[in-house]
Amino acid sequence: MVDRRQNVIPVFKPSIDEEEWYALKEPLEKGWLGLGPKTREFEEAFAAYVGAPHAVGANSGTSALHLGFAVLDIEGGEVITTSLTYVATNHAILYCGGIPVFADVEEDTGNLYADEIERRITPRTKAICVVHYTGHSCDMDPIMELAARHNIPVLQDSAHACGSSYKGRPIGSFGPINTFSFDPVKNLATGAGGMVTLQDDAMDVRMRKLRWLGHARPPGTPAAAGEMDYYHVTEEVGFRHHMNDLSAAIGIVQLRKLAKHNGRRREIAGIYDRAFADLDWLRTPVLKPYAETAQHKYVIRVPAEDRDALILHLKARGVGSHVHFVPSHLHPAYRAYAQDDLPVTERLWKTIVTLPMFPGLTEDEIAQVIDGVRSYQPRARAAAPAAAVAKA
Repeated sequence: MVDRRQNVIPVFKPSIDEEEWYALKEPLEKGWLGLGPKTREFEEAFAAYVGAPHAVGANSGTSALHLGFAVLDIEGGEVITTSLTYVATNHAILYCGGIPVFADVEEDTGNLYADEIERRITPRTKAICVVHYTGHSCDMDPIMELAARHNIPVLQDSAHACGSSYKGRPIGSFGPINTFSFDPVKNLATGAGGMVTLQDDAMDVRMRKLRWLGHARPPGTPAAAGEMDYYHVTEEVGFRHHMNDLSAAIGIVQLRKLAKHNGRRREIAGIYDRAFADLDWLRTPVLKPYAETAQHKYVIRVPAEDRDALILHLKARGVGSHVHFVPSHLHPAYRAYAQDDLPVTERLWKTIVTLPMFPGLTEDEIAQVIDGVRSYQPRARAAAPAAAVAKA
């Protein structure tokens, strides 16, 4: 068991072993640490894995989002988005001069849905951004059909959904733009990194320029005939968003392990589901028939008056937990975009608790998490005897 006085089981932990260490040997020996051949190898492997024509490596999931919105040219327009996400999703809209318009989410999945998106569409809408919350995909067919009717592109923030699928189609294989995050807590962890999958050839070309400061020719590409190697044509103002070959080398190994790791995540979720099934004060995650989840997070729902007390109770028993997320529109930075018509989002976030979920969880640690949750005494139940006495 974990020593509760010294250690807390983390909510997330990357699954790294000697394969990742060994993978770093080649770029280190060759001295090519930046954007180079390993990045291209990882991009091609990732594109093949999800079934997309193009994959563009970035240095973070946030950079991937920034690049995605940049090629959609959203400046001055509205982007329908979710508030129940990490602020990076909506920061990227603001980076590109867009205006976030928050739509409400489904009560059971925490995801955006077509009917709610439709009522937010205006003549100023330039894009729709959906987040596959916790790894459970949004119901994408109605969303894509709605977007097609209005000729509005959809960007899928798939940071939680690396290895998820929708009706048998891998997330990343459909829709104009999907963005992924490979930071240390994600299912595929490279330390720092992200990826964009695309369908359109022209978008792919432009994004590769934008991620490397707008240069038309990336590092390692031979100069055109009659052109000196040092001359880089800069066609537009871009960003320093490229992936590096160290992250890519780790990513290639992590990609090979992804299906196994996600399978273990789903196994752990099943153990939790069964262990909590008889607790009438707690709701376990739903899984819709159209979705196969990468199970990035395991998020339970509890009464709002119990949420913070449960978190403290778990911490005292050596179990980490978290809240994903404080909605974007409640942060001071989003005061100008705040809305008062998001009843589900505002109700839902006050009830959610993320429990430990990573492939390396041991059986003892899983048992400790379960014991921590089951040993909690809900406040309403604890108050019931006193209330009964007072009534008598």
